[in-house]
Amino acid sequence: MFMGEYHHNIDDKARIVLPSKFREELGDTFIVTRGLEGCLFVYSKNEWDNIVSKLKTLPFTKKDVRAFLRFFLSGATYCQTDKQGRVALPTPLVSYANLKKECVVIGVNDRLEIWSEDTFNSYFNENIDEISDIAEDLFSSVEV
Repeated sequence: MFMGEYHHNIDDKARIVLPSKFREELGDTFIVTRGLEGCLFVYSKNEWDNIVSKLKTLPFTKKDVRAFLRFFLSGATYCQTDKQGRVALPTPLVSYANLKKECVVIGVNDRLEIWSEDTFNSYFNENIDEISDIAEDLFSSVEV
């Protein structure tokens, strides 16, 4: 399981360091794609295969399914880290997530997310007051 928050800079060659504990869990080859809310999603090969299996069950005749598949899969790329633990991100993904200098890498259970620090802080600050209500709604039918 991925968890935690780490702050790293992206360099001029669009490379960002992934924390060592995350690199171990990701494995040698992993997938980076467009995420939701303006971040990038990073998946291990095994988790990616699980997601693709689920996506294959969606009815391609539905317009929303086709739109999501185009968005999610067209941005996906296989990546590896170099000896310094950096991953080189493709230009379209860097542009999509508006990665400039300061970035935030967070672990979110089955994936990592890479955010521009400004976007992450804005998202966090805009949603912090609603987290209690969201938690209550999510766990209302589950014993914790």
